[in-house]
Formats: sequence, structure tokens, C-alpha cells
Amino acid sequence: MKTMKRSIFTGLAMTGMMAVLLSGCAGSAHIEKDDTANFSSYRSFSWLTTKKDRKNDLVQKKISDAVSERLVKAGWKQDDRHPDIYLNYDIAVDRSIRNNSEPVYSSPGFRYLYNPFSRRIVTVYYPPQFLGYERNAESVREGTVTITMIDAKTDKVVWQGWSTGVVNSPNLTSKEIQWAVKNIFKKSDLAKN
Repeated sequence: MKTMKRSIFTGLAMTGMMAVLLSGCAGSAHIEKDDTANFSSYRSFSWLTTKKDRKNDLVQKKISDAVSERLVKAGWKQDDRHPDIYLNYDIAVDRSIRNNSEPVYSSPGFRYLYNPFSRRIVTVYYPPQFLGYERNAESVREGTVTITMIDAKTDKVVWQGWSTGVVNSPNLTSKEIQWAVKNIFKKSDLAKN
């Protein structure tokens, strides 16, 4: 009985810790836009290409496909001759230090007491007590995907969205790119889906 209660408590504690750890891995997305720009007049786009983009054509294709898919679903069309908006992207993968703090609890306890008046043995349960936090620092890779929209007529940046999250490798995977683009456009009203 004692072992079963302890295993149930341990299972619940591990589930709670995993939920806290996984929620800490979630990234964030932000957007900035020019309030004077008339976004209802923008309906076509094209991608800017520079020499630096040619270093990793696969990543460029994954990002452009993910963003283009979102914009096309929102009613935009790709027009390489006379676009309303030029799109550009930037990727940064940097090492950073993440500070974690996890709560520490004492082990639950049981005590058996003899009551001489009732001539019974009573089991008393002592719940775990909060002892404090265990703090540690770990080195993580943070990847940032930035998408920029530039007005084709004025060459002014009218919209910029970026998403930052923890990545597992020096390069972004297609799943991480899809996640970043989805988070960026979730914050925006340009391509709500």
C-alpha cells in the first residue's frame, strides 16, 4: 500500500514537472507594422533574393514555401513582375543561457501512533513540504526567424514579424520553420488561418 501511494505521487509529480518544462520550451512571436500603411491595398508579393541567400537554398525554399502558403491562403498571389510587397527573411541561431528554477519538496511521510484509550493504531500522513527552489543554468540554442515586408513602390519596411524558440541543431529543421511561420502569422491579421 505504501509503495503504491508513493508511486502514484511520484507519477503525478513527474507529470507536473514535464508540463512545466515543456511550457518553458515554447517560443514567442512578435510583429511590428507601419500604422500609416494601407494593408488592404497589398495583394501580391515577391521574394527578394541576395547572394547571402544562396548559401543555403534548402532553408530559403522551406521558409519561402511556408510564408507563401500562408499568404496564398489569405488571398494574396505571388507576382514576380509587379508585386505590391517584397518579402525577405533572416535567420539567426545563437547560444544563450537559460536559467531554470524547479520547486523542491520533501518526501511525504507516514507515522503510526498507538491510542491507549481506544486501543487502536492510527496512521498519520504527513504531506510533502515545500523546501524552496533548485536553480540551474543551461546553455541552449535559440533560433530566430524574421520575415520582413517591404512596400515595392516606396521601398519602406511596412511590416516585420519574428519568432524565437529553442532549437536542437545549428540549422533550423522544416518543422521548426513551419512552427515559427505559423506563430508569426498567428499574431498578424495579414494571413489569419
